[in-house]
Amino acid sequence: MRIMGLDVGSKTVGIAISDPLGFTAQGLEIIPIDEAKGEFGFERLKELVDHYKVDRFVVGLPKNMNNTSGPRVEASQAYGQQLIDLFGLPVDYQDERLTTVAAERMLIEQADISRGKRKKVIDKLAAQLILQNYLDRTF
Repeated sequence: MRIMGLDVGSKTVGIAISDPLGFTAQGLEIIPIDEAKGEFGFERLKELVDHYKVDRFVVGLPKNMNNTSGPRVEASQAYGQQLIDLFGLPVDYQDERLTTVAAERMLIEQADISRGKRKKVIDKLAAQLILQNYLDRTF
């Protein structure tokens, strides 16, 4: 069973995939999107879903620190509903508070790469952390 993790933003979607047994998550890529124009990268996502034979999606839910929901939570849930409508696969949501912060900290401390390079991989790493947290909690 393959699970795809998604870190949905207004400009990009970070993509991660689980191993076939559902133990580990690996970052794949970042798909550029334009939420304001209604461009959500579903063509590329379909290619990845077909290639990896995905069975389920996990979408990061960017709740506020006080556990309330804001506009980004609604946008992530709307994206999740579009996934259900387009792919007919189940969608789960994983609290993603602080995953981007953790991803950036990991890149600074362990990889010691420039801010520009971090920006190019941070959403992919955040998707990986979202998916790994889901896998650790679920399996």
